[in-house]
Amino acid sequence: MQSKKKTILAVAALVVIAAVLLLVWRAVTPKGEAGEKTITVHGVGCCGLAMEYVTYDCTTSPHGRACAVATGVKRANPDKIVFTYQGDGDLASIGLAETLSAANRGENFTVIFVNNGIYGMTGGQMAPTTLVGMKATTAPKGRDPKEHGYPMHMCEILNQLTAPYYLERTSCNTPANVNKTKAAIKKAFQNQLDGKGFSMVEIVTSCPTNWGLDPLESLNFLNENMLKEYPLGVVRDRSKEGE
Repeated sequence: MQSKKKTILAVAALVVIAAVLLLVWRAVTPKGEAGEKTITVHGVGCCGLAMEYVTYDCTTSPHGRACAVATGVKRANPDKIVFTYQGDGDLASIGLAETLSAANRGENFTVIFVNNGIYGMTGGQMAPTTLVGMKATTAPKGRDPKEHGYPMHMCEILNQLTAPYYLERTSCNTPANVNKTKAAIKKAFQNQLDGKGFSMVEIVTSCPTNWGLDPLESLNFLNENMLKEYPLGVVRDRSKEGE
């Protein structure tokens, strides 16, 4: 991880992103290597700003196209560890077609999907994952299913496809869940190294800035609301199904 850099993120967002990036870093560089074999494709949004904090190779895709770009990167560099790092607006809205298509093909890369229920860097617009009743700049009265539809559950949606190998939803809201997230990320990368195909780890987290809450209130909202809508656990693991 790089050091002595001025943060370009809100402090609350930095804490969340730093936690996830640290888990990713430890998974791809277990012996403290420099990460020469790792390439990440960032989506647009807070996730795209992550390149300021890592030393492995990074590229930023057009908004929503991270899975399409990662497909090309991995096919051109099959010996590299390739992963996307995307938020819910990028992966599940603007990039829904690219995400579904890559998963449907069983592309052999890893997706790290950060679900905070809202568009972050772009200003707090409603995302596909925004909860019913949850307010956003584009839904000032709260999400109304009659007008906006219901929250999308990406692990469950991808689970309808044949090809994906591993899908798990985690969080970093407690020390125990941080450890579970670490294990899930490590497993997702190992699946790639073993040539198993498409793996996605969805990490349910908070966005205090755009939720309009302080960090402690955001943690409470995460525990009491987000995790009820998005229950944690393994949605698919082909290694336990006899493939």
